Amino acid sequence: MNRVIDHAVQVRLVATTPGPRAVPAVLHYQPADPLAVRMSFPPEISLDGEAVAWMFARELLTEGLRMPAGSGDVRVRPSGPDRMVMEFHADEGIAMVQLRTSDVRQFLERSYAAVPTGCETAHLDVERGLAELFGAA
Repeated sequence: MNRVIDHAVQVRLVATTPGPRAVPAVLHYQPADPLAVRMSFPPEISLDGEAVAWMFARELLTEGLRMPAGSGDVRVRPSGPDRMVMEFHADEGIAMVQLRTSDVRQFLERSYAAVPTGCETAHLDVERGLAELFGAA
């Protein structure tokens, strides 16, 4: 079974303006791409008015629940007992959001129920990935 897991979350956009702003976002997981998680944001929070999606390792999200993780475009860290912070680094600057740890744990539990740790390679669709890479898909 290759079902997609979408998990709606409420994030608080941390900005230079006074007070955080609540924004809907969605965490996505597909067993066909078992190592990756995508997080999508609505167009109204982007600089260009387009919907935004970031892709990062599922393990990064898991690690970020316990300790600071990541050194690239996406960085995650705990923020108190019930929140975590995600930073998204781009040429235009850095966006930071806070999420409830319970939402992230629930999403990860669903993803690990679909594809347990260590079983990811059994779910990889290598032929499709190569076709996409070489433009044949």
